[in-house]
Amino acid sequence: MTEVADILWQPSAERIAATALARLAAETGFAATDYAGLHRWSITEPERFYSRLWDFVGIVGDKGSLAYAAGPDQISTRFFPEASLNYAENLLARPGTGPAIIAHRDDGTRRELSWFDLDALVSRLAQAMTATGIVPGDRIAAIVTSDLEAIAAYLATAAVGAVWASCSPDFGPTGAADRLAQIGPKLLLAVPGYGYSGKRFDIAASINAVAEAADIAQIVLLGEPAPDATYVRPAVTLDNWIAPFAPAPIPYHRQSFDAPLAILFSSGTTGKPKCIVHRAGGLLLQHMKEQVLHCNVRPGDRLFYYTTCGWMMWNWLVSGLAAGATLVTYDGNPAYPEHTRLPDLIDAERIAIFGTSAKYIDSCRKSGLSLRQTHQLSALRVILSTGSPLLPESFDHIYDNWKPDLHLASISGGTDICACFLGGVPTLPVRRGELQGPMLGMDMATLDSAGQPVTGTPGELVSRAAHPSMPLGFWGDTDNARYRAAYFERFPGVWAHGDFAEQRPAGGFVIQGRSDTTLNPGGVRIGTAEIYRQVETIPEVLEAIAVGQDWEGDQRIVLFVRLRDGAVLSDELVKTIRQRIRTGATPRHVPARIVAVAEIPRTRSGKISEIAVRDTIHGRPIANDTALANPECLALYRGLAALAE
Repeated sequence: MTEVADILWQPSAERIAATALARLAAETGFAATDYAGLHRWSITEPERFYSRLWDFVGIVGDKGSLAYAAGPDQISTRFFPEASLNYAENLLARPGTGPAIIAHRDDGTRRELSWFDLDALVSRLAQAMTATGIVPGDRIAAIVTSDLEAIAAYLATAAVGAVWASCSPDFGPTGAADRLAQIGPKLLLAVPGYGYSGKRFDIAASINAVAEAADIAQIVLLGEPAPDATYVRPAVTLDNWIAPFAPAPIPYHRQSFDAPLAILFSSGTTGKPKCIVHRAGGLLLQHMKEQVLHCNVRPGDRLFYYTTCGWMMWNWLVSGLAAGATLVTYDGNPAYPEHTRLPDLIDAERIAIFGTSAKYIDSCRKSGLSLRQTHQLSALRVILSTGSPLLPESFDHIYDNWKPDLHLASISGGTDICACFLGGVPTLPVRRGELQGPMLGMDMATLDSAGQPVTGTPGELVSRAAHPSMPLGFWGDTDNARYRAAYFERFPGVWAHGDFAEQRPAGGFVIQGRSDTTLNPGGVRIGTAEIYRQVETIPEVLEAIAVGQDWEGDQRIVLFVRLRDGAVLSDELVKTIRQRIRTGATPRHVPARIVAVAEIPRTRSGKISEIAVRDTIHGRPIANDTALANPECLALYRGLAALAE
């Protein structure tokens, strides 16, 4: 039987009482610590829950008389079918104390924008968009960095009822065009270049590729171009574009709850990226629920997430304005010029909620970073981690080396819903290696191969009921055939998210890895995260990637490891790795082959790409190598003698 994980943090009674979640519980008849009861009510009484949620977080708009309209399936279920609202109006309606946005770059640049100046910039941008011919429903494409201008442009897009789609500037011409050209944008906003680790990169080639592929008439540059840059369509700088327009009250275009707000793109590791269309009301309501209730974001809090504009966490971060938070953004290398760059920001800007990736926390652990010796972290209350499973040892690292009294919330959701299925609950204890539980309104379970619920053993993570941030659909998928195939074919009527997870005895969850890369040696399903949790505790190993290799009618596990400088994959180290996996997991998890590599392929959002490695070692073509940040490293995995015997 699965053991109950150790409690690493327990919120005090005073801290629990001060949370918005405790206030909601009291208003709905539940004890502050009865999260299980509150959650059960939220999924069994969706009409009452969502109507109360709208009022509790203070959505600006006309709610209508109905909060929930059940359909014959999840896709056809509707929330607030009579409502009208505008996403940007909600984000600018509740100015907090202090600046609206503080933007940092890795070259040391710091800029800030007051709430008044943000409103003025959004007003001028919205007027320029309207003058350019943008009308509700038009798509605006953006190749942008996480900075002031991108946030203002996103809000202006929402203000006029248009639809935003962005990618980060590190995408090459093909990757950018594969995404943005699919949706037929009418306008392209782009930074002319970006900085990283003290170097400057021009992206005129990507801008031109998108402009040509989408036949865009107008390019707006968010910055001054290089003197020798040339563009295939008329290009104007942002300053010149908005120069004719003075700040004025914004005539927000209120639309239905289901009006499209943003298009996000899948990673594209299995083909051309899917264009996932998200609704304005769904993202607004879900993000406010997660931030106000699950992260306890308060007006005036400094909210930070390290993210690019090509990751859903950027959209999530921007929504923090609706809670009255000050957004702190960062563009560039998070460890430049020193590994303490982001922790330095926590102290300098008094960040209260700090969001990052599990990989970043693991890199801090492996570098021996001990912030309790060097930093105050006095304002820090919450750390959020996502992108991949957070190792139990990384939980230890935060509480041992960062701060013992804070809420560490490992969260899990995805681009598909631009929100979270599982995550933090500020009224519950944090247990080592676990996500605390399902978010309110999310009916989550793990199923075995027969579709039966299981606990204490890994299964497919599913959502058994509709929720507001389910996609409207995929762009161009008029009959929802691809939408249904992506999520509802595995278990009819139930959203299968593609994660392999285990529901734990205390109600939390452990994500074992993606189910589409689940290992299957001897017919036994194994999540790759179970292997990584063991291997990455070994000092010599910086990171690892495990895949299944078809072998003699079965499958065997192959583990690739990237070692520290100076480390060698000796027989003794191989023995240590195998022993650690055997004792920490099971004998079935022990790899048949262990191979050292100099680099591991990652998607542009920083996730390791097991599918790319798996296909490479089998000699299969990579469906879309432009989705990878470092596709050239796949050459390291071809023709390996160790895999031929």
